[in-house]
Amino acid sequence: MTYSRAGLPMLLAVPRAAQLLGISRSAAYRLAASGDLPVRRLGGRVYVVTDKLFDMVEAA
Repeated sequence: MTYSRAGLPMLLAVPRAAQLLGISRSAAYRLAASGDLPVRRLGGRVYVVTDKLFDMVEAA
């Protein structure tokens, strides 16, 4: 399945980003904690920056 940036919010919850990447939720949180996922923390919650996530995947 292919996704486009259009139609997705600017920030994704980590479980949603994991779903898009096809990895487990726990793996996504590990990547976020290690700095391998582009995250922002807001109000105690962790979000993945959608544009940076797509850029990271396209560069791989």
